[in-house]
Amino acid sequence: MVEARELEAAAKRVEEARGFLKIDEKQQQLQELERQLSDSGVWDDPAAASRLSKEAADLRSVIEGHRSAAATLEEVRAALELADEDESFAEEADSQFKALCEALDALELESWFTGPFDGGDAILSVNPGQGGLEAQDWTDMLYKMYVRYAESKGWKVTGLDIVPGEGIGLDRATIQVEGRNAYGMLSSEAGVHRLVRISPTDAKKRRQTTFASVEVLPVMPDDIEVDLNPADVRVDVYRSSGPGGQCVNTTDSAVRLTHIPTGIVVTCQNEKSQIQNKEAAFRVLRARLYELEQRKRQEELDQLRGERMENSFGSQIRNYVLYPYQMVKDLRSGVETGNVDSVLGGDLDNFVIGYHKWNVSQKG
Repeated sequence: MVEARELEAAAKRVEEARGFLKIDEKQQQLQELERQLSDSGVWDDPAAASRLSKEAADLRSVIEGHRSAAATLEEVRAALELADEDESFAEEADSQFKALCEALDALELESWFTGPFDGGDAILSVNPGQGGLEAQDWTDMLYKMYVRYAESKGWKVTGLDIVPGEGIGLDRATIQVEGRNAYGMLSSEAGVHRLVRISPTDAKKRRQTTFASVEVLPVMPDDIEVDLNPADVRVDVYRSSGPGGQCVNTTDSAVRLTHIPTGIVVTCQNEKSQIQNKEAAFRVLRARLYELEQRKRQEELDQLRGERMENSFGSQIRNYVLYPYQMVKDLRSGVETGNVDSVLGGDLDNFVIGYHKWNVSQKG
């Protein structure tokens, strides 16, 4: 049964959550947004109205989450008071307390995502590294893992550039993930992922080490300025080679953008029309240019400080071992599990949350 000290600790967490989530401030913000949305003229600009509606929905989600946790706390207290007379209330108190702890974990997770784009959508790309056909197969496995993870969170997944490999797997995969905190959560996945297993393509069944890189970028809001001159972009169209309907594979609907000043190349071919693919490709290009500029600024700051900071881009972040034993281990947070199938099936929360806990601890 729940002990008094455990209940006291939970009550303290509920009160602390009200503070670090700025619930009172969010309630005022929500009232102002609802006032704006009640104005009939707001829908004269559908894009702006949609943005306000999303902001209001996000605020309601946080406020309701805290209100629900506070209500569950009171239910636990009530059940404990009745437990002396009826043991069934002790079981109810335990069940409610477990739900309360899970809700508080979620609220604390919410507080970690304070970056300007953490609460928004993400663009995730997987590309094969060393390993030939094996790396293409590994790219396909990671792509499916992230799609399943996103779907388990209730996020919407849109394929932007899914290109089959030669024989097996994928040559590359880029998806857009839409959902609350999608970018904040998935930012934990950026880096190199290493797979060790018996090669499925080797007749001698030898052990193979394979690599694939994961890039995670935020979907840039329209009001964020990015130095992107359309005159600096070469647009090529070609016939899609990826999965899709008849129109996708028989017309020049695929789009390749080349940003001449930086050499950045973006392709998109999974939408049905050339216009849709072009719009999606420009979203990815804007995100990559913004990330490039942020990286340059950080490098300049590091030089001014006289420090040599390790660049995590391209570094190995996680090992997936299928042979001679089974284990997935994150090399940053230390989180590990022997249930490889579950992880590859999209059960990533322990690794995602574990990374963010580690990241917060590194900051102080």
